[in-house]
Amino acid sequence: QVQLVESGGGLVQAGGSLRLSCAASGSIFSISDMTWYRQVPGKQRDLVATITSGGSTNYADSVKGRFTISRDNAKNTVYLQMNSLKPEDTAVYYCNARRSDVPLPVPFWGQGTQVTVSS
Repeated sequence: QVQLVESGGGLVQAGGSLRLSCAASGSIFSISDMTWYRQVPGKQRDLVATITSGGSTNYADSVKGRFTISRDNAKNTVYLQMNSLKPEDTAVYYCNARRSDVPLPVPFWGQGTQVTVSS
């Protein structure tokens, strides 16, 4: 079992920055692919950024060049640095973990953290 706890959300003006953190319990963090998703009410949960257990990254087109995902395996934590924020980035941001060493990994989710960007 893995528990994920997100933090760092809040209210920021357009053009500002926030850094989200996701702290993971358990011993599988280093072999897990970590992903940030976001969701607004009434819409599906969308992928924002992924970092694999090997450190490769992938971003949604809407955040490329503005957001950076990183991980610290020693701290069992994944980060999402968000710069040049826009009102359309407003959402609840969720952290997701999936083991990278099994074919059908069980996904684990955090409780989410609200990000609100005012215009």
